Amino acid sequence: MARYLIQNSYLIVFLTTQIKTMRKIFFFLAACSINLAVAQKGITVESIYKQYAFSARGVQGFNGLKDGQHFTKLSNEGGLSITKHAISNYKAAGETVVNLSSIGLNKIDDYSWSPNEDKLLFTTETESIYRHSYTAKHFVFDLKTNQLDELDAKNPNQTLATFSPDGSKIAYIVANNIYVKDLASKAISQITTDGKFNHIINGTTDWVYEEEFGFTQGFCWSPDSKYIAFLKMDESKVKEFTMEYNVGELYPELYTFKYPKAGEDNSKVTTHIYHLDGKTTQQIELGKYEYIPRLAWSTVNNTLVLQTMNRHQNEVNYIKVEGAAAAWKATTFYSEKSATYIDIDDNLNFLKDGKSILRSSEKSGFNHIYKIDFSGNETQITKGDWDVITLHGIDVANAFIYYSAAKKGAIHQGIYKIDLKGKKDVALSSETGQNKATFTPGMNYFIKNYSNANTPPVYSLCNNAGKELSVMEDNKALKSRLEQFEVAKKEMVQFDLEGRTLNGYMIKPNNFDVSKKYPVYVHIYGGPGSNMVSDGWSGDMGWQQLLAQEGYIVVSVDPRGTMHRGRDFKHKTYLQLGKYELEDFVDVAKLLGTYTYVDKERIGIQGWSYGGFMSTLAMTKGAGTFKMGIAVAPVTNWKYYDNIYTERFMRTPAENESGYNDNSPLYFANQLEGNYFLIHGSGDDNVHYQNAMEMAKELVDANKKFDFFVYPNKNHGIYGGNTRLHLYNMLLDYVKRNL
Repeated sequence: MARYLIQNSYLIVFLTTQIKTMRKIFFFLAACSINLAVAQKGITVESIYKQYAFSARGVQGFNGLKDGQHFTKLSNEGGLSITKHAISNYKAAGETVVNLSSIGLNKIDDYSWSPNEDKLLFTTETESIYRHSYTAKHFVFDLKTNQLDELDAKNPNQTLATFSPDGSKIAYIVANNIYVKDLASKAISQITTDGKFNHIINGTTDWVYEEEFGFTQGFCWSPDSKYIAFLKMDESKVKEFTMEYNVGELYPELYTFKYPKAGEDNSKVTTHIYHLDGKTTQQIELGKYEYIPRLAWSTVNNTLVLQTMNRHQNEVNYIKVEGAAAAWKATTFYSEKSATYIDIDDNLNFLKDGKSILRSSEKSGFNHIYKIDFSGNETQITKGDWDVITLHGIDVANAFIYYSAAKKGAIHQGIYKIDLKGKKDVALSSETGQNKATFTPGMNYFIKNYSNANTPPVYSLCNNAGKELSVMEDNKALKSRLEQFEVAKKEMVQFDLEGRTLNGYMIKPNNFDVSKKYPVYVHIYGGPGSNMVSDGWSGDMGWQQLLAQEGYIVVSVDPRGTMHRGRDFKHKTYLQLGKYELEDFVDVAKLLGTYTYVDKERIGIQGWSYGGFMSTLAMTKGAGTFKMGIAVAPVTNWKYYDNIYTERFMRTPAENESGYNDNSPLYFANQLEGNYFLIHGSGDDNVHYQNAMEMAKELVDANKKFDFFVYPNKNHGIYGGNTRLHLYNMLLDYVKRNL
């Protein structure tokens, strides 16, 4: 769930491949074949979810090479091939590196380069496991010998295949065990043997780590390629959850997996280091902890750095592991504690000396970048009453850090660079709106993705001084279609609520008449770690424009607990998820009801996942405010959700019983007023269908009328085939009949 939650965007793109190295740059290509009559102006569900008329184009994926000046990409000219191009002239014809069709590969899902760029690793036949994890078949191509070899023909269902730093070996996972292949001898070694489904995991992570800590690769190579550090997860005490799949068969398939709910046992996670030459493994003693959310080797020496956290996730320790062979020793060199919680990010960036790292923290009251050395010395790099959003990386040669931040306010994002002393801070983007960046290896160039609330994304190639070298994609075709549809303008607004100000937006119908009264559709999310309101292009744009076309004013608001307004605003909801967010949503609705052009008797609310939790709570505990509520895949009591996410904000049910119960819609079902529509996917491995069933049970027991729809076999995203088309036709009909 957390910041990775699927919201109701019109085009879901799932990345079923894993980024193999930090050199990889990936952009999704959302180019759709669109057949629309020039004169068409009426927005329909079909135009959004079948013809994809509101889909923005991205930039085709490519891999940056280590020289920082070139990249390779897949090309279909003259057969499937990989071509090499200069970044500074990326549109020019490239040099063919290898014709994949000629070596017997007619389709691949992904590829990566070896560190010395003399071999290619191809990923094929990818099959998703959960949101990020997958299995696949891999092939290795040697550019010197022009030879293609299957990585492991006996064990084709591999995952996380990764070159060693010297390029001589590849480590990978099969059935929860770690394997290593020597590319010269082609010998394969199995370095763990106790891996077993739903019991022991080696080198990768369990469901809850993948979902809430956002990583699956639980192993890493040492810089000298002699050691592999890996996590071992003992799931034996984690309780199992079972779902039905392939509903429609005579006997539906049952899928059982380990899912630790709030207050329940976690996997027992330990760290190990395997010595390839000695074929020995040592478990590393790390002291007392609950989680190991990150691990990485120093870039210049055999020092392993890990983060450990306690169960409450309000204390993080940075631990260095040094030694050799079977004599590794762990030492804590830095700790941070919080009265609430500490977010884990991906900012484990090593500096040139290999003995210092960069991280981000909210300890000052805002999220900022800090430098920490292995002696525990700390220096704050960025400062100010604004949040750093992303730490992109370090230009080692010139000692600059590149980052994105909300310096212009929570709804805006800019790109910046700052020297390691924190003295020279330079803006690399000038536009007001959302500026997102992806840097090439060496930090010489970056791709800037700029948009604002009413402007589709424009992708530009820039140098590291921020100078735009060329426009890669301007989405002119989409802009032209928007003119044909005569879309309404999205206005960025603020709601003043007796001493607190909340960011929001409003879309009024094109024929808006201030003398008339309009129904209002409040579109929400509201959860910690995710904002709905930003001055940027939205994936929900088509759906919201359709509602405006139908005569509804569309409103969204970010309540207390959301991001980029500092720690205190974000952490306000600690131990009481739902309480302050509900107050904010209700107060905004009441404020809207005082507007002369709003029909206060026709205000509705809709949300997905955390937003579904909030819309359900609004229709029950907040009864009487909203005429209509739609909840898609909602949590209905946090005790049903996973423990890493839930306990970060709520602690355990035993420690915080009132926090769980006082804002659970289940306990307010008898207060339901208005038209309530509950929707869930029966195959949701994230927010389990159990949540919807429990809510339905409580509403039935309270003799309350409501509408309920289930999508067979569909997961938390509720997509695939005609699913989105069906869903939004149904939602539109419901809104028109009930609001």
